[in-house]
Amino acid sequence: MLPLNWQDFTERNRVGDVVSGRVTKVVPFGVFVEVDGFDGLLVGADGPPVGEHVSARIAAIDTEQTRFSLTPV
Repeated sequence: MLPLNWQDFTERNRVGDVVSGRVTKVVPFGVFVEVDGFDGLLVGADGPPVGEHVSARIAAIDTEQTRFSLTPV
């Protein structure tokens, strides 16, 4: 499946939706998870390794900054 553009992403995904994606980067405060071609920050994740698939809930979408944050399910 081809990645969505940002507008398609925001139309397809809403705050509160549970999404799944692949961990792309581990940082001290959480992990970045790729969802539909965009990386969102999952804060406070218990360090799943890069490449692992995880499910999370969309906590916020910032359309101006083209970013979104996630919380554990």
